[in-house]
Amino acid sequence: MPTAADPLIENWYQDAETGRSFRVVAVDEENDAIEIQYLNGDLGEFDFASWYESPFVPIEPPEDWSAPFDDVEIDDLGYTDLDLYEPEQRDLTLDDFLNEGEER
Repeated sequence: MPTAADPLIENWYQDAETGRSFRVVAVDEENDAIEIQYLNGDLGEFDFASWYESPFVPIEPPEDWSAPFDDVEIDDLGYTDLDLYEPEQRDLTLDDFLNEGEER
């Protein structure tokens, strides 16, 4: 049973054959790509022909849809600003590494 539902960003769908739930995270018509994210956090992609041939059913967002992302810290995402980092302008010695953590 092909889907009649258009892929809408941030909308949730369920694959009627597998029971897997996912949301659409991006639609790129120029590159014929629909990017999705499954409930467990995995990413996937469909072209438009595959999307409309698949048995996807629109659903309400699952209650626990953010669970795979609850323990994510901003640094885990790789968004650190390296321009703000300025190393100390002194030479390090072996003692600096061996005494790390000790008060001076």
